[in-house]
Amino acid sequence: MSRPEEEYREFVGSRAASLHRTAYLLCGDWHLANDLVQETFVQAFRHWRRVQRADNQNAYVKRILVNEFNGHWRRYGRLPVRADTDRPGIAVPDVSDEVVNRAELLSALLTLPARQRATVVLRYLEGMSERETAAVMRCSEGTVKSQTARALNALGGCLKHKESSL
Repeated sequence: MSRPEEEYREFVGSRAASLHRTAYLLCGDWHLANDLVQETFVQAFRHWRRVQRADNQNAYVKRILVNEFNGHWRRYGRLPVRADTDRPGIAVPDVSDEVVNRAELLSALLTLPARQRATVVLRYLEGMSERETAAVMRCSEGTVKSQTARALNALGGCLKHKESSL
């Protein structure tokens, strides 16, 4: 096996779990998340030299993932708004368990438009800065701020509505 192939395999092994988590949070479906991650790794392999030269390889590959998600969204329209809650716990640090359970939070997240959902996932669940999120999404920091504000406002409304119905 050549050295670039070895490096690629190591890269995939170290990033797979994180990308699967991000993909699932973007789409809410484990099967689609697997497809998105597979296509992301195919694209990363095709452009492996560019990935290697990137200042932040992780951000570069997450940009590919977000592009794959957006492409799926454009081709097929709205994604199913359902949380695959039969799966074991999501491996995401989540302090919201004190307020609502993960399934409710994920369901609320899945009601957001794709771009807003991506900003919330990247900013709060992946821990990226506004600048890093803007780079991954190929937009301005101002767009990240406005999309995040809209998303948080919508999530707040969803969660308050759920509280009042209890």
